[in-house]
Amino acid sequence: MRTALLVAAALLALPAAAPSPPGPVVHIRDDAFVPASLTVRVGEKVTFVNDDDDAHTATADDASWDSEGLNQRQAWTHAFTKAGKTAYHCTVHPMMHGTLVVRSAS
Repeated sequence: MRTALLVAAALLALPAAAPSPPGPVVHIRDDAFVPASLTVRVGEKVTFVNDDDDAHTATADDASWDSEGLNQRQAWTHAFTKAGKTAYHCTVHPMMHGTLVVRSAS
């Protein structure tokens, strides 16, 4: 009985699992966006997750959207409302590039 109580107490002390992000995810790791290119539909939300040791941003080259600084394990979600192709980069590490293609819903 005592062992069961200790196990239950240990389980309660564990942090809750993070909820799954809504829609596609771009991971930032090893100074790169993974995947480097992503295609979504208009209105879909994309979550950028910083899995790296350094701070990063996900910033559209045309300045239409910007995550601002994402520290390690932070995430930013954005709904894309216009069809088109957008190149993006990290303002902290300009050698990091990605492409997001947003297709119309129809």
